[in-house]
Amino acid sequence: MPSSKDTSSLDIFFKPDSVAVIGSMSSPFFGAHVVAFNMKKFGFKGQIYLVNPKYKSVGDFKVYPSVRNIPGEVDLAVIVTSAEVVPGLIEECGEKRVRAVVVVADGFAERGSEGASLQRRLVEAARKWGTRVLGPNTIGVLDAWSGSVTNPYHIDYESVRRGSVAFVAQTGIIGPQAMSFHDMRLPLSKVCDLGNKCDVDESDMLEYLGEDPDTKVIAMHLEDVKDGRRFIRVARKVASEKPVIVLKPGKTEESAKAMQSHTGAMMGNYAVYESAMKQAGVLLVDTFQELLSIPKVFAYQPLPRGNRLGIVTITGGGGVMAIDAASRMGLRLAKLSSESIERLVSIHPSMASHPVDVGPAFPVSGDPRKLYRGSWDVVLNDKNVDAALITLYATRWFPHKEIAEEISRLRETGKPVAVWAYGPRIDDVINFYKALEEAEVPFFFTIEEAVKALALLYRYTHIREKLRRHVAS
Repeated sequence: MPSSKDTSSLDIFFKPDSVAVIGSMSSPFFGAHVVAFNMKKFGFKGQIYLVNPKYKSVGDFKVYPSVRNIPGEVDLAVIVTSAEVVPGLIEECGEKRVRAVVVVADGFAERGSEGASLQRRLVEAARKWGTRVLGPNTIGVLDAWSGSVTNPYHIDYESVRRGSVAFVAQTGIIGPQAMSFHDMRLPLSKVCDLGNKCDVDESDMLEYLGEDPDTKVIAMHLEDVKDGRRFIRVARKVASEKPVIVLKPGKTEESAKAMQSHTGAMMGNYAVYESAMKQAGVLLVDTFQELLSIPKVFAYQPLPRGNRLGIVTITGGGGVMAIDAASRMGLRLAKLSSESIERLVSIHPSMASHPVDVGPAFPVSGDPRKLYRGSWDVVLNDKNVDAALITLYATRWFPHKEIAEEISRLRETGKPVAVWAYGPRIDDVINFYKALEEAEVPFFFTIEEAVKALALLYRYTHIREKLRRHVAS
């Protein structure tokens, strides 16, 4: 097996030319044949081979009795079988010169000493042939650009939005069978479930994504870190060029024990992890929802020059909550210039203070969009503002797409914007969300999350500057 520091081989997991899927085909919702159907559905253009000695064909696919019987070369194999037969199948893949294997099967180190012994046999077989292994106990990968998706579960949609955010996790819920990536409109480059990390680990994947031209933002869910020293070294290098966002669960003794039965993760002191992550230049988030939503602000928006926050809101109460959140997260309310206040008053006399509250003028205005548009332009062009939060009222009577496009153009100011919207109908809020995300404006479902996204943008400006000075020295 190549050295764990050799990450060039990881590209084959995401961009193979040919894939063999080995194993179960009895269920319509799970199995080797489902992997093949998913890959076709997501637009994978390479060759797909199914392997199972009990079948001659499944759907439009011919089924081979063994990977040895496949006539062409195989870059990647996906193994969906019981754990006991996996080491033998790794041997067969090695003989076939398969370069990489995704082991979906569970029942390894996460199941105790007997499973750990089986996992060691798997690793020995892979090392013998120089084969890279992802897993076991994983759903594998999704590459938004190549259509390579090794997920063994039926996926209820056919595409994801291509973009520059990569997600790496030690949980299958990061996969498209569990996450509504299509509806969420997240700008994805790659998704990877590390599983038990018998070979490919978080440092390998972070180093690979740091060099991946399709990826600009890296978000990671890490139950444990296999090699702390190496991870810190890699994270510092990567974070000097790309933001690295991490959720580290297991803060309590009970949750740490649960992780052991999940992926065989080693227990560790959370405070030690937290300190090490910060030293490495990693941005920490507190919830899985934040891990999913905050990376997009880095994909869509410029970095701020400072921490002065402008707020344009249709709810005065929301503005107050935003100030509190900003104070907790390292931002401060900007002091608008006298010229900006004069311009706001000329739009409507009620808008003479900051946060800029368009609410009182909204019901009496002949053109509510003029209130919004004028306020955004004034605040974002104020020299004392570095970033802005905008809150919107979601209603079917409001032109979602046009508003989204207008906010999108605020990027021309060179200052980042985040949006929160509310309304009496969830459908209208969702429609606003979709319109804004299509226009590459980051939408958040809470004020606090929107403010935190802007705060992490600001924090990363300092991290990147510090790390680049360190690398240069």
